[in-house]
Amino acid sequence: MKNKLFVISGSSGVGKGTVLKQFLDRNHDFILSVSCTTRKPRPGEIDGVNYFYISKDDFLKSIDNNEFLEWAEFAQNMYGTKKSFVKDCFDNGKNVILEIETTGALNIKKQIPESVLIFIVPPSLEELEQRLRGRHTEDENAIQKRLSEVKIEIERAKLYDYTIVNDSVENAVTELENIVKREVKNG
Repeated sequence: MKNKLFVISGSSGVGKGTVLKQFLDRNHDFILSVSCTTRKPRPGEIDGVNYFYISKDDFLKSIDNNEFLEWAEFAQNMYGTKKSFVKDCFDNGKNVILEIETTGALNIKKQIPESVLIFIVPPSLEELEQRLRGRHTEDENAIQKRLSEVKIEIERAKLYDYTIVNDSVENAVTELENIVKREVKNG
């Protein structure tokens, strides 16, 4: 059986990380890809686990060397998925899940048409704003910028294979498991 690449996107604060953590806790034949970023780690984040934190110069060198499967700039930081990371996971018999933004996801779909794109949405925009504010990780300008991006992301989500409403973590995880089982079974 060929391994599959699943790409998960959703607006900041929608709960992607929580859904993916529970999914991965229950599904051990999947690896969450670790992306590179130029942003600084948030409290509790670990290099090589949450992201590979690299300098902008190193990131730009990796772009020049065509080392990324996808990369994008968002909120004044750069994010990218190294081709070598995904290849190593496939070589070890693992399915790969990428948690990335919509531009990168759509770029991956162009390169790897058999990849499966899944967009996670909040139950409402009001709830999304509450979640963003509740994280206490960004100032008001950053929150407003993220909220303005939501409309663009939701429009791009129409190009995804599936949409999951994160009305409860358990429901979202179950729906993700059902999608993944169906896609892996269909090869």
